[in-house]
Amino acid sequence: MNTALDTLNRMTEALAACQQGGLPQNEMIRQWRSDGARLPLPEKFGDVLGNLLDRIEASALFSEESCSFSQKDLFDSLQMWAEKAKTRLSNS
Repeated sequence: MNTALDTLNRMTEALAACQQGGLPQNEMIRQWRSDGARLPLPEKFGDVLGNLLDRIEASALFSEESCSFSQKDLFDSLQMWAEKAKTRLSNS
């Protein structure tokens, strides 16, 4: 079993649960920060992930109308990050 891919799968499950309202956003972010830091990925992956999570946290402080970026778009970006991370981990 590939532990890194298992970790990434847990992260994407948490994202899906958050999007469906089954997991509070702050818990999903905490898990992604913690688990993401343990993945054996290049530094740029961590930089991008940190930026996305920071923006999600900031967007939670404002209503959708007053925010300059949508949470849906940010969650979609997290999913894209996870797909690229999975490709990278699968090829290493």
